[in-house]
Amino acid sequence: MAEVDRRFRDHRGIPVHVVRWEPQTRRVIYLREGYDHECFNPLEQFQRKFTELKDDHEPVDAIPADSD
Repeated sequence: MAEVDRRFRDHRGIPVHVVRWEPQTRRVIYLREGYDHECFNPLEQFQRKFTELKDDHEPVDAIPADSD
């Protein structure tokens, strides 16, 4: 089992937080906001239905101090 900390969006556009990968069972374990239990999908299904979220914002220190 491998601990993971990555964010994805499902095929409906809902974000999820991937917390674990189980190579023995080939399952991806993730959390949904507002849901108390872990969710999982087989790797092949997860790869088809989820898209990884990338940071698309600038770091705060890259913004000029005089910008509004």
